[in-house]
Amino acid sequence: MRYVLSLILTLVLSGGAAPQRADTARTPKAAQAWNAKSITWEDIDADGTKYALLEGHRDVPGEAFTYAFFIPAGYHEHHWHSADARVAVIQGALKVNFGETLDLEHMTTYPVGSFLLVPANMKHTMTADVDTIIIGTAVGPWATHHHGEHQHH
Repeated sequence: MRYVLSLILTLVLSGGAAPQRADTARTPKAAQAWNAKSITWEDIDADGTKYALLEGHRDVPGEAFTYAFFIPAGYHEHHWHSADARVAVIQGALKVNFGETLDLEHMTTYPVGSFLLVPANMKHTMTADVDTIIIGTAVGPWATHHHGEHQHH
């Protein structure tokens, strides 16, 4: 009850503006846009792949985030994710096969303009014949699990 009285008194004395507690105050989001040329890559791996976290946090339960991934021509890997991934192809052409093992023989090609929903824990092979960039969104916490080798030819 003392808190309620204090809150009312604060509202009256501050002209009606509610007090903001530091732990619940959030910075308003700014409008953002990305394309294949404007991405600032944060992690560049020796195998030629690149990763950037564009917005949000990968490790916060229930929080959405957006990431970009660069797949160099000839690279392939078999993996799955801990949460649903929604992926748009913005450069090149992503090749995917859904299945339990690495399979480069039965790939479906998704050119620029394609959008994929990859359900959580769905194992898939990913490759590209040309340098390819995808932008994806998912909800944390996020992990990618690799099965066997991932490599660049």
